[in-house]
Amino acid sequence: MPRTERFGIGSRIDFLFLDNLELLRKTMYAPINSKIVLLEEVSTKVDSVRFFFQLAWEAGLVSHNQFVDLGSSIEELGKIVGGWKKGIVNKTSAPRTEERRE
Repeated sequence: MPRTERFGIGSRIDFLFLDNLELLRKTMYAPINSKIVLLEEVSTKVDSVRFFFQLAWEAGLVSHNQFVDLGSSIEELGKIVGGWKKGIVNKTSAPRTEERRE
């Protein structure tokens, strides 16, 4: 990535990745009720990373191979976060469903 873009869109992508790492660390140690909110925020930031990275690719700042490699990793991260959130939602809603049956 050229120097001028590294300090623009490149730094924005870097900051989003670092924000996601920080949020994921917070999520690991947060109470279960807070995890859903934090994971939604992570998901939003993953979408932002995806957007800015695609923008960098369309502007020719990253190669096609870099786009494919990192793009698949970003997609995988989104799936992991979504699965984690879905698991928490299922775990927290399961006791309520059982209570209704009784």
